[in-house]
Amino acid sequence: MRKKVTVVGVGMVGGATVQYLAKKDYCDIVMVDVVEGLPQGKALDLHQAGPIEGFDGRLIGTTDYADTANSDVVVISSGLPRKPGMSRDDLLFQNALIVQSVVEKIVPQSPNAVLIVVTNPLDAMAQLAYHTSGLPKNRVMGMAGVLDSARFRCFIAEELNVSVQEVTGFVLGGHGDTMVPLPRYSTVAGIPITEMLSEERIKEICHRTAYGGSEIVSLLKTGSAFYAPGSAICNMVDAILMDKRRILPCTVLLEGEFDVHGLFMGVPVKLGSNGIEQIIKINLTDEEHTAFQKSAAAVQELIDTLRTRLIF
Repeated sequence: MRKKVTVVGVGMVGGATVQYLAKKDYCDIVMVDVVEGLPQGKALDLHQAGPIEGFDGRLIGTTDYADTANSDVVVISSGLPRKPGMSRDDLLFQNALIVQSVVEKIVPQSPNAVLIVVTNPLDAMAQLAYHTSGLPKNRVMGMAGVLDSARFRCFIAEELNVSVQEVTGFVLGGHGDTMVPLPRYSTVAGIPITEMLSEERIKEICHRTAYGGSEIVSLLKTGSAFYAPGSAICNMVDAILMDKRRILPCTVLLEGEFDVHGLFMGVPVKLGSNGIEQIIKINLTDEEHTAFQKSAAAVQELIDTLRTRLIF
């Protein structure tokens, strides 16, 4: 019997996610959106690509959460982009209400699902989803680290003119400009990049990684990244559905790990059929620890702001 994945919010990120997942051909997919006709049309369009691409999975487009029942994984990518005149807090609260509503509708239909939150600001939205859902902490997570690490790997490979397949990249912390790339844990064919690149060049690559999303926004003008985020989400879904127990950076609840208590932050975890099966602890230098705490403080600020209007 095929596994079932629901993607809530089928804009550019959600649509790319479904396309990547469909080509994996190991699950049925439900596409949910509030815009009548949008999920149905995208599902039908992608379904008709099946004979060409060679996938047989069932694709359902719907506005009815009853169709999502018994999903194994639910991806929440619904939310609003920041519009002219909208403050950061306006966006925070509006997306919080959307995520809260989605979780309240999805969990009764799929109480055993793993939730992957993608809506920004991601760390705060993952924390809100966890408190709203009532699910155990191993089954609620955010997608950020896989994407940030992919950007880091891309820039390293480009700099050294090597295959991205030879590059590992390690990025911790919140999703945004306070993220913490870790060069000494990042390698090319097992060789630390600190042995291959100057300190100055590494800093430039780390900075570009932290602002990778903003760089794309500035180029697109009217949108944000969706190909790489969709691929990153698919990477996580793959690890869960196939029980691969991959070590991936994910946004998860920390309860003392890395000296952070009660916050969702990006750290390396073992990801398998039970969701977060283990948080991988690593030793940080004083400088790295300080950067991680700074990132945690930025996430805490978002949570504190949310709590001025929402109780969780």
